[in-house]
Amino acid sequence: MLSNHNGNEMTNFFHESNQQMSYASRTADTGWIEWVKAHVRIKGARVLDLGCGGGIYTKALADLGARELVGMDFSAVMLEGARVNGSAYPQIHWQQGDALQTGLESESFDLVMERAVIHHIEDLEACFKEAWRLLVPGGTILIQDRTPEDCLLPGSREHLRGYFFERYPRLMEKEQGRRPSSAKVMDALEAAGFHTIQAFPLWEIRRVYTAVAELRADLMARTGRSLLHALTDEELCDLTEWIVEKLALTDPLEKSITEQDRWTMWMAMK
Repeated sequence: MLSNHNGNEMTNFFHESNQQMSYASRTADTGWIEWVKAHVRIKGARVLDLGCGGGIYTKALADLGARELVGMDFSAVMLEGARVNGSAYPQIHWQQGDALQTGLESESFDLVMERAVIHHIEDLEACFKEAWRLLVPGGTILIQDRTPEDCLLPGSREHLRGYFFERYPRLMEKEQGRRPSSAKVMDALEAAGFHTIQAFPLWEIRRVYTAVAELRADLMARTGRSLLHALTDEELCDLTEWIVEKLALTDPLEKSITEQDRWTMWMAMK
């Protein structure tokens, strides 16, 4: 379990049995894969995917040539989905654990990745110190998350997340409260002992919807969108139909919808 996570009302659902495959049912975006190939040496590496969820990106790193991988998450439910999702990957070991105290051996990884994890963590420096401990000298930490600036970009046919805040402004305060700024992340990395700290923007394709019914179903299921657990079912239904109406004003609904999320990628060296 994470010992000091943010937003209990939005993270408790990770333990619910019906969420087992919600973070294991898609594949990593090809744009993400190409970005990682261009920036991080994966082939032959020992990798820890900390906060692996359903194992989507753990599998992607294995496909890129990582030699040994540990996929760790605080949720036993998520890990069970990851085990099913990654059953064809003998090089991946799945383990339940805490991002602040993993219990893993020091200097045992070449790369530690934390994707969509740090917005659940209050003490970033402690989290990064644990990653620093786990990395070999010269090892790399790769962090992917959204800053408030990433999340609050205007809504569009591609950036559907922006519509959430336009319809329900109270979600904006929640998102700003749980998303660290890029400066805060970089300061915490430096305080933990890392150097050569860099930040990069990345647009990642989340999903292509071939019909509006697919989008409706995805939104109503809150698939991979923990923020939407702050809405009641009635509010979520209202939001979904409002988004559909907004999209109809810009393009025919029969046209496919390519949803993208804006992320920030941070890299640093031990």
